Amino acid sequence: MNILNKMKKNTILLVFITIIVLYFVLKDDFPGIIDALRNMKVLYIVLAFIFYAISVLLKGLMNYIIINDPKKVSKKEATSQIIISQFFNGITPFATGGEPMAIYMLTEQKIPVSKATNYMVQSFIFYQIALVLCGLFAVLYNFAFNIFPKVKFLQHLVLLGFLINTIVVVILLLSYSKKITNRLHKITHKLCKIFKIEVKEDELKQKFDEYHDCFQELKNRKGLIPLGITINIISLICLYVVPFFIVCGLTNNTDLNIIETLVSSSYVYLIGAFVPIPGSSGGIEYGFTQFFGNFVTSSTVAAMVIVWRFLTYYIGVLLGGILFNIRERIRQ
Repeated sequence: MNILNKMKKNTILLVFITIIVLYFVLKDDFPGIIDALRNMKVLYIVLAFIFYAISVLLKGLMNYIIINDPKKVSKKEATSQIIISQFFNGITPFATGGEPMAIYMLTEQKIPVSKATNYMVQSFIFYQIALVLCGLFAVLYNFAFNIFPKVKFLQHLVLLGFLINTIVVVILLLSYSKKITNRLHKITHKLCKIFKIEVKEDELKQKFDEYHDCFQELKNRKGLIPLGITINIISLICLYVVPFFIVCGLTNNTDLNIIETLVSSSYVYLIGAFVPIPGSSGGIEYGFTQFFGNFVTSSTVAAMVIVWRFLTYYIGVLLGGILFNIRERIRQ
């Protein structure tokens, strides 16, 4: 019941923030934005949604490959788990609700909690490495061509986000060694004491042991690591190119190309990681308008952000919520 109450509160907060964000997006040029939305080319918006859908389906495929047990989890079930996880990621701060729900759904398929957790750790490792590789490309490209001259401060935030994600990947890779894993556990425990973070030592050790066990299992599944990273990179690229089709559907006048779209999107999602609000609402829209605003007019970028958020966030949250409710009713 507490979880349901929390979900309701987060959903209400999300709706409230969405209304505020829409107000600030629309207030400067309401007629121009509405006109752009009314005259947008539907074919390009459909293409944008198709690429978003491919991104989700690839995540579902990766989930299916990692689990590697079609008797317990079919491709359809693996994909529905990803969509439902999007709902819980979308309504929780820092997108923290998806993985626990995914583990819970796997236990419903008679998969032990330890194995389910291991699968999620593997999925997280592949995604994190892919995210850093895409971020590295974006940072290097912008360093070479300086495509965001107007937003120096946000670029510094992006670099910080990239650095944090890179450190996470390095720590994950170091967990390959049991000796280093134990050292990392001791260092983390000491840091928790210094910063007065309440955490049980045995639970913390269990988490580090899970990461180490995960790598031991990956050693026995040759080819899974490059495959997992590749699928996640393709999934991210499909997600990152969505704004390109949206801008093509809204205007004929743009200097934006595919590469600049990938770089801008990568920067936007790195900025969104800093926003402690469900769906990164407010911050991610601001980042989007600032980075893509270097290539299109203010009214076009405002129309873009509305369509982009609807396609890549609200549709996912809505579908995930519907699937979750259907699933719960079937179980009852």
